[in-house]
Amino acid sequence: MIAKGFDNDKYLSMQSQCIKERIDQFGGKLYLEFGGKLYDDNHASRVLPGFEPDSKLKMLMQLKDQAEIVIIINAGDIEKNKVRGDLGITYDQDTLRLIDVFRGVGLYVGSVVLTCYANQPSANKFQKRLENLGVKVYRHYPIPGYPADIDLIVSEEGLGKNEYIETEKQLVVITAPGPGSGKMATCLSQLYHDHKRGVKAGYAKFETFPIWNLPLKHPVNVAYEAATADLNDVNMIDPYHFEAYKETAVNYNRDVEIFPVLSAMFEQILGQSPYKSPTDMGVNMAGYCILDDEAVCAAAQQEIIRRYYAAMCSQRQGNCDKEVVLKLEILMKQAGLSAEERPVIEAALSKAESTGEPAAAIQMPDGAIITGKTSALLGASSAAILNALKYLGGIDDEIHLISPTIIEPIQKLKVGHLGNHNPRLHIDEVLLALSICAATDSLAQKALDQLHKLKGLEAHATVILASTDEKMFKKLGMNLTCEPTYQTKKLYHL
Repeated sequence: MIAKGFDNDKYLSMQSQCIKERIDQFGGKLYLEFGGKLYDDNHASRVLPGFEPDSKLKMLMQLKDQAEIVIIINAGDIEKNKVRGDLGITYDQDTLRLIDVFRGVGLYVGSVVLTCYANQPSANKFQKRLENLGVKVYRHYPIPGYPADIDLIVSEEGLGKNEYIETEKQLVVITAPGPGSGKMATCLSQLYHDHKRGVKAGYAKFETFPIWNLPLKHPVNVAYEAATADLNDVNMIDPYHFEAYKETAVNYNRDVEIFPVLSAMFEQILGQSPYKSPTDMGVNMAGYCILDDEAVCAAAQQEIIRRYYAAMCSQRQGNCDKEVVLKLEILMKQAGLSAEERPVIEAALSKAESTGEPAAAIQMPDGAIITGKTSALLGASSAAILNALKYLGGIDDEIHLISPTIIEPIQKLKVGHLGNHNPRLHIDEVLLALSICAATDSLAQKALDQLHKLKGLEAHATVILASTDEKMFKKLGMNLTCEPTYQTKKLYHL
């Protein structure tokens, strides 16, 4: 069982209190840039056991009456159909999903901002769709020389060209579907326009990673580098913080590199910079809420290995550069990690070797490892899930929970009428078949009742899975890795 290493309640309390203090510091409006995911921060929940994926949202609920949300999306990302890796949906789809999530809990979503807007056809189409849905949309434009040419940036030809975002609340939360969306530039643009209008306003960052008061090479901070390997983020000691306070703090290269420019912009916009270091800008109490350092170290080490395997698979699929994999290899070596630290890998590979077919393995809460093999009826992942449910429910492994008489008609439907070439049942099909059996079989129902226990479990497959099965692992909340190889030599894979 994964040990709890993080005090989520303490985190919510400390973080919300710090935000209130920042609002008071500026005495007016605060633009709060959210680093990472505002909702379903699965990375944080994996490396800080006890951190709830919706913690940031719960914290905002404590400031509900003061806050409104502005969602930022890079128009170039819309044009490229950029996909959010953990959910498998495009950034524009995720923007709609986030609006629904925030509204669903009673938070006010004021508008959406298209950044780096250059008349992209897909961005225009998305703006029209949002406006037809009653959502306000603003456009922010590329600024030549950003972020170095401060005189141009802080001028009517720079930030002044951006459309001013009309906001109603004291706390304006700036969030986005993913990194590189232009959140900070949006905040600077608003500060510029507010200053011209005589509105008192300030800026701060809601940060989770890297955790500034953990060591530079702490596994949690290394896991952040692994998560952002494709962005070339590098953790480093904040030299400005040390110079100002003689205190060591960890930040990352982009914030450290841009801080002198930000300070100069603050000085031009506000008359003086409110911060002495990039760490000063952040509101990050996560380091104070770690209960068990050993537990979070173990969890972070697993995340580093998972990121490495994910990058290798992404490279095999043509979605990732070799440099990203090489960087993750270096991080693995720095952390002293190898595949041996992830027991499901060896178990799956051993099963595949003994059967001569793709295999999968799942580690149970008690440490036991359950495997699944490829058969005429089931894919390896489907078999592993079914075997795991049996184990969790104390059901004898020899018992067939789904009768072949139910599986065979489904296979005939798939191959004979739906155009599938693979007759084996995917995970979603197995669970549907199990649900049908549960209507008349108490053991099948008992197996279904164990589904919630799969959340957070580690799994490994010896081949890159079909997208259907990969999505099901995500829906079940399981941490999946795969070997960077396909089951067949076909060029097209679903």
